This record gives sequence, C-alpha cells and structure tokens, in this order.
Amino acid sequence: MKKTFLCFLIFFFSAVVKLPAQSTVKDSLYSNAIGDSIVNYAKTFLGIKYTYASASPKAGFDCSGLTWFVFKHYGFAIPRSAKDYKNLGTDIPIALARKGDIIVFRGTHKGDKTAGHVGIVISNPGEPVQFIHASSSKNHSGVIITDYYSSNYPKRFIKIVRLLK
Repeated sequence: MKKTFLCFLIFFFSAVVKLPAQSTVKDSLYSNAIGDSIVNYAKTFLGIKYTYASASPKAGFDCSGLTWFVFKHYGFAIPRSAKDYKNLGTDIPIALARKGDIIVFRGTHKGDKTAGHVGIVISNPGEPVQFIHASSSKNHSGVIITDYYSSNYPKRFIKIVRLLK
C-alpha cells in the first residue's frame, strides 16, 4: 500500500509539476518522511534529564548524545561529540532548514569558535525555526524544544547541517 501510494505521488507530482527528474521527487518525499520520523522519535524524549557525556534515555542525554541516539535509531552514523560536526553533511542556509536537519552552535564560553552544542530542527522552511535539544541551562534543563529567534542561540549559531537527501 505504501509503495503504491508513493508511486502515485511520484507520478502525480511529475505530471503536474515540472521537476528536473523523477528521482528528485522520490528523494524529497523520502527525506520529508524520514525527517518527520526523526522529529517524532526525538520528541518522545522530551523531559528526559540532562546528563553530561550521556546518550541514554535511562541515564539522560547531553546535546550530542540525544542527536547521536536519535540518528543512530535510523541507521545514521554521526559524531558523538558536538565538536566533530565541523565537516559533517551539507551546509544549508538557516532559512531553508527543515525537519531532521542538525543545528550547530558554538559553546557557551566567551570567545569559543568551535562547535559546542547541537540540536535537531523540528520546523520546516517558512515556519519559525525550532529545534529539540538537551539543554544544560539552569532555567530549563533536559530535553526541550527551543524557538531559535526568541532565544540567545542566534549569537552562537554556526550552521545547519543536512544529512537527508
């Protein structure tokens, strides 16, 4: 049923919308579906406590532990440490960030230029950028959702990384 429906969607979009290649539609549908799944799975951990250097729902998560754990569930091999996100995936402008992209920030120490915090984008282009992450903040510690523009994160922003084609 799912395969038939996907074939129908590909046929419909290729007939109605002139796209460069049918595989582009298939890749786009796949990435949107897996992006939704990644976000939904990540949301199941909302409220789990923050634990430095941990990547387990039972023990808690740090930021890269949550991201690593969620992506590992879907078969992606990504770094366990935020500092290793420097050369990962494809860099995307923040205005084009979509569900399942990884958002990368500098650490909290003044003058820090390297990646020190990561999260998973849960919004799509045209929506306010929101991400789920494991926060160590005293005000809201643990796995939470943050609105990018109404937070202090824009000052620490490095890039958006896309792993999904």
